[in-house]
Amino acid sequence: MRRKVVAIVGRPNVGKSALFNRIVGKARAIVDEYAGLTRDRNYDIARWLDREFLLVDTGGFELANEHQIMSQIRQQTELAMEEADVILVVVDGRTPLDRADRELARRLRGTDKPVLVVVNKIDNEKLEAQVHDYWSLGLGEPHGVSALHGRSVDELLDVLNEHIPPTLPDSDEKDDLNIKLAIVGRPNAGKSSLVNRILGEERVVVDAEPGTTRDTVSSFFHYRKRAFQILDTAGLRAKKKIGATIERYAVVRALRTIEETHVAVLMLDASQPLTEQDERIAGYIHESGRACILAVNKWDLIEKDNQTTDLYIKVLRKRLAFMEYAPIVTLSAKTGQRVDRLLELALYVNEQHVMRIKTSLLNKTLQDIIQKHPAPTRRGRVLKIKYISQTGVRPPTFALFVNDAARMHFAYLRHLKNGLRSRFGLEGTPLIVMLRGSKESKK
Repeated sequence: MRRKVVAIVGRPNVGKSALFNRIVGKARAIVDEYAGLTRDRNYDIARWLDREFLLVDTGGFELANEHQIMSQIRQQTELAMEEADVILVVVDGRTPLDRADRELARRLRGTDKPVLVVVNKIDNEKLEAQVHDYWSLGLGEPHGVSALHGRSVDELLDVLNEHIPPTLPDSDEKDDLNIKLAIVGRPNAGKSSLVNRILGEERVVVDAEPGTTRDTVSSFFHYRKRAFQILDTAGLRAKKKIGATIERYAVVRALRTIEETHVAVLMLDASQPLTEQDERIAGYIHESGRACILAVNKWDLIEKDNQTTDLYIKVLRKRLAFMEYAPIVTLSAKTGQRVDRLLELALYVNEQHVMRIKTSLLNKTLQDIIQKHPAPTRRGRVLKIKYISQTGVRPPTFALFVNDAARMHFAYLRHLKNGLRSRFGLEGTPLIVMLRGSKESKK
């Protein structure tokens, strides 16, 4: 189930990024124990109560001169209306409404999507009275908050949740659906070349000129009697290189494709060093719970000896330690080298992604793991593990019942996850363990 997209729009310096950081900080979807999982983004997964959504921090209206105001606002808001499911329009509660605010509101009144007016910098009760002035925007009830101090942000999220459906586990009806295979990565990693190689035909590159809108290209093919839908996404550039508003939303399109896919193939360029942007994309795939294959392209261009592959994989595993479950395949989209191996892996990790395990077998395995390596005590307190059950797939999700979730150390939880992987495989897919006890936690 695809997460809804929530876009934050508004003038510069009204506190959009502060609100983004506040919501993400309060509503972090997945806690990962690995340091170095980069989170320097203008988009992130957020969670409030039983709802998850993709939060996007748009650029402000950075106007070169007064004459550009209408075109800049029109471009920004039309893209927000096109890509977002819910729009948060932020205004500065300490300054009067200006022409940009009113033109923005006028454009948003033309959408049929939910729009919430967020009056920021309402830091105390004395300022609450002036929140009502923003009814004049014609977008419904205004919500006064202080993004900097967190004041009333919980109440705003409660209202937002009314427009976000509960997050449900994905279906495992694997025999009735195409396998959705998304090819993602930085520009020029060879994504389109791989798609062309798999399809056996040349596909037209959609809007290839830098700075223009780029859409995901969808095609269908069969392999080993299974139907695939292959999705070639726009290249995901580093944040500092995403200058144009229109290209920012090309990134959102690619991220939404990741949300909707079953298996993500992260294309890496063997001729270039691994970059922070590669790590960011891998992190988003991981946090989205998608099955993943690391495809190292242009392997034919590398000078090799008998240690080249092992050394490359060692570096890759170190840099992407949070994705140690993802299989690695070296290939050449240009020559076709090991492309069949990639497709075999796609079939395999898709099966792992929808694997269901009997509760009785799960608990027998759990007891075997605990018996070999009992849970350590923390400050004299004993962690008692009661039982485990599977609650969902895509990714495999488990509920682990304990006496007190706060007593679970992340290192021991990792040990339990590794034990499950050792017994059941689960290669190519993240797995989620929900701790259920006096204090619940998702790890």
